[in-house]
Amino acid sequence: MAAGAIEIRGLVKTYAGGRHGPEKHALKGIDLDIPQGSVFGLLGPNGAGKSTLINILAGLVVKTAGRVTIWGFDQDRNPRQSRASIGVMPQELNLDPFFTPREALEVQAGLYGVPRGQRRSDEILALVGLEDKAGAYARTLSGGMRRRLLLAKALVHHPHILVLDEPTAGVDIELRAMLWENVRRLNRAGMTIILTTHYLEEAEEMCDEIAIINEGAVVARDSTARLLDRLDGRRMILTPEAPGTTLPQGSGIEAGQWADGTIEISYRARETPAETVLEAVRAAGIRIRDLRIEQADLQDVFLDLTRSKAG
Repeated sequence: MAAGAIEIRGLVKTYAGGRHGPEKHALKGIDLDIPQGSVFGLLGPNGAGKSTLINILAGLVVKTAGRVTIWGFDQDRNPRQSRASIGVMPQELNLDPFFTPREALEVQAGLYGVPRGQRRSDEILALVGLEDKAGAYARTLSGGMRRRLLLAKALVHHPHILVLDEPTAGVDIELRAMLWENVRRLNRAGMTIILTTHYLEEAEEMCDEIAIINEGAVVARDSTARLLDRLDGRRMILTPEAPGTTLPQGSGIEAGQWADGTIEISYRARETPAETVLEAVRAAGIRIRDLRIEQADLQDVFLDLTRSKAG
């Protein structure tokens, strides 16, 4: 395995409760290693702890306990160097509306102490496709252009690690394609990429390795190929010609019926081909009026992994 870009040990974040409320444990002793040069996915449902983890890495949230090392720098002993090693593209469009993109990058570079001679604002703007908007006020930019500017701001201090926090949520196809081309180019140049996303297909396409966080804990961590091998659940939803039919049975098949007569059959594609499921349907004497097959979504994956963890 490559050397660690980020090493996390026993990371805990606890928020105090209200006047009478209990404490909230956002992170519950996370251990995680992210290799240098990888595209690493952090997946999890809302409230799982992803944003808290990223904000701790970025130095925006103070951890309760544990150790974080970024590019070899301990966050407690070398806060300036560890923070300079990482750039974060946040979800929120937090831009000053009265700065032009070029001015925004110059200010950001100044905050990180980048000498004027080492700044490359125009080069970065060209990278994200904003060279023709370099002198326009940020308030005049479209939503997609503002997301491009957020990416540019994350790159001004030449970080070794780039964190993309839900970068494609609500964006159009053109921006998504541009973003992923830039990510691939940066990764080929040696930059470590950390991606948080709700989209399993996005993680499958982009990430070398994936960690899934649920309720403040890492419930799975593996290479993308091996992890996706475990996430092959399917649901066959069929409407029978006649209600009250006998449910299909067979190895690897779990069937249930909704109140409206619709039958839902759960199975794993690698173990039980769809044709085998249909044979069980025919054997049960069910005539199909309508049918669709759904792939397990990320929420199903979380539930499945959580049950596995509990067991």
